[in-house]
Amino acid sequence: MKYRDEKLKRIIDWSEKNREIRAVLLTSSLVNPLASVDEFSDLDIELVFEDNTTYISDNNWISNFGIPIAMIEEDETYFDYKHAMKMVLYDDYVKVDFKLYSKKEFLEEVQQNELCEDWDIGYKVLIDKDNLTQNLKKPTYQVSIIIKPTEQKFEQLLNDFWWDTTYVAKSLARDELFYAKFMSENNIRTDYLIPLIEWHIAIQHDWKITTNKFGRLFKNYLTSEMWQKVEQTFSGSIIEDNWNALFAMADLVSEIGKELSEKLGFEYPIKLETDIRKYLLDLKESYLDKQ
Repeated sequence: MKYRDEKLKRIIDWSEKNREIRAVLLTSSLVNPLASVDEFSDLDIELVFEDNTTYISDNNWISNFGIPIAMIEEDETYFDYKHAMKMVLYDDYVKVDFKLYSKKEFLEEVQQNELCEDWDIGYKVLIDKDNLTQNLKKPTYQVSIIIKPTEQKFEQLLNDFWWDTTYVAKSLARDELFYAKFMSENNIRTDYLIPLIEWHIAIQHDWKITTNKFGRLFKNYLTSEMWQKVEQTFSGSIIEDNWNALFAMADLVSEIGKELSEKLGFEYPIKLETDIRKYLLDLKESYLDKQ
């Protein structure tokens, strides 16, 4: 944290002296009261220039704050943003995500009816030489709050989960580890398991909580028993272990899904689970018979 604080001070000092910079904002977790902050938390800095063109094309200015060892660059066209990005890792291991606005584009963003997500998560104005932020709405910090699912979304998630488990089972039966991992980790874990666990946590906190991105804070909010069940859904390269992880996922989704169904007043697809479980077990037994 010492190096991060020193880095922030150097950025502020440099910006105050730089006539081309008109405003500086600190955003994201460091200014979000709901966020978990530690020594690994990044600096998210927004620099507003009279004209940002030179600072996008020339990276020499980045070395004013330390020695860069790695960097990712995105210009305004990369995601159709109103700003460019330079994400820099310095040799003191402080990571700084710089957003580079032109004054014109920044003001257009400020004048929008709704606060953009990056600002609604949290921001702090560090420098404002021209009162550019005077009409900037206050953050609600609600962007990252877990939202209660609709019945349609809940039913779709469970239907898709049980459907995609069949692809994992077929891949394991074929000894196709890469595709099994893709389906289990990319699709099932990310698209179905993580949202379901988020809902499990959020319903216990009256839907007024965030667990950060992709389950980063799950361990903080789950019981030790539930966390052990989550751990069992992870596996290595051994096919048998992946079978075990697949059924651990099925058991976890079944448990949480039924609990949420009861609390939310939604219907749980019992027959779908029963039929798919039989399919998974038959494929596993067929695989084991061949070993």
